[in-house]
Amino acid sequence: MGVATGLRRGLRGAGRQRIAIYEREGHLQVPRKHVERIVEDQEGGELRLGAWISDQRSRAATLTPERVDQLSRIGMRWA
Repeated sequence: MGVATGLRRGLRGAGRQRIAIYEREGHLQVPRKHVERIVEDQEGGELRLGAWISDQRSRAATLTPERVDQLSRIGMRWA
């Protein structure tokens, strides 16, 4: 099982969108203002990916080790 496949099983909703973006781009290095347009089940929406990544970095000390590992495996840069 690949990294993205394993993570997809452990994440729901918007988490799956982050994995899809990682699979498409090969990284999660986006500007803070980056927004992904999402269409799921014939409904559109926006995922403020840049803000979410920045928030995860600022909360790194409070995340579980499992969560830090999951994010690190899909290219999260912590600094």
